[in-house]
Amino acid sequence: MKNILVCTDFSPEAHNAFEVALQLAKRTDGRVTLLYVLEEAEGVAGGFSTMGIPTGAHSVDRIFTIKLLETTKRRMHFLRDEAAQLAPEVPVQDKVEIARVGDGILHAIRRDHPDLVVLGARGHGAVEHFFVSSTTERIIRLPPCPVLTVKHPHTDFDVQNIVFPSDFAADAASALEGLRQVQADFPNATLHLLHVAAGGSGHVAQQQMQAFARQRHLLNCQTTEVDAERTSLGIEEYAQQVGADMVVIPTHARSGLSRFLSTSIAETVATHAFPPVLTYHLAA
Repeated sequence: MKNILVCTDFSPEAHNAFEVALQLAKRTDGRVTLLYVLEEAEGVAGGFSTMGIPTGAHSVDRIFTIKLLETTKRRMHFLRDEAAQLAPEVPVQDKVEIARVGDGILHAIRRDHPDLVVLGARGHGAVEHFFVSSTTERIIRLPPCPVLTVKHPHTDFDVQNIVFPSDFAADAASALEGLRQVQADFPNATLHLLHVAAGGSGHVAQQQMQAFARQRHLLNCQTTEVDAERTSLGIEEYAQQVGADMVVIPTHARSGLSRFLSTSIAETVATHAFPPVLTYHLAA
């Protein structure tokens, strides 16, 4: 987690994500890149110069984009000044991409190869879900690096309780490498191994869960099973119940694997659960 990319839209949630990223970088002696994606003005023709200014566009569109870029850079510099006060030992740089939001973020990830992406997510209703959470879910689904989704303020981001949902089947062991990296960064945290019996079916014996933890040498952990209508809802409710500081969810696009590795569950929990949610992809 030394090279951290923070995506911002200057919303309160994005600011919360920025503060968490600074605290993580401070812990790992890392650095932060602050990214803002400026969407192309509708109807602008032509391409963009190396300075990010439309070429071949109407003069009104060109002036509007220049003014928007100037405003954006001022706001980014303000955040850098704030970072210098909150975490003076953390190097922070800012970048602006001109593209559609999701495309611009993915382009920056592929170009800069961050170790971690941190972004804010809003709680949403049906309308907000389409316009706001769809971008968050896309960023969770596509990048090769882990993504940490933050919704609320965490002025002292000290992780003491980690929730790791699983079905404790054979393929679940392949997800532990990423979990161990999180434990290495937060060695004093209690690990809550969670199984959710969705719809009251598919129960797992406590002995099986404990044997899984013992065989994989997972330390300082507790095992719990809960019943819930949906897997994602069970994860969210349990995380709230134990005061989790982070939920860790590995994902895999392949069919036939554990439902706990489904990207849809990770996306739902990341955009609904109260604590920050870390998602990462398993190797194909």
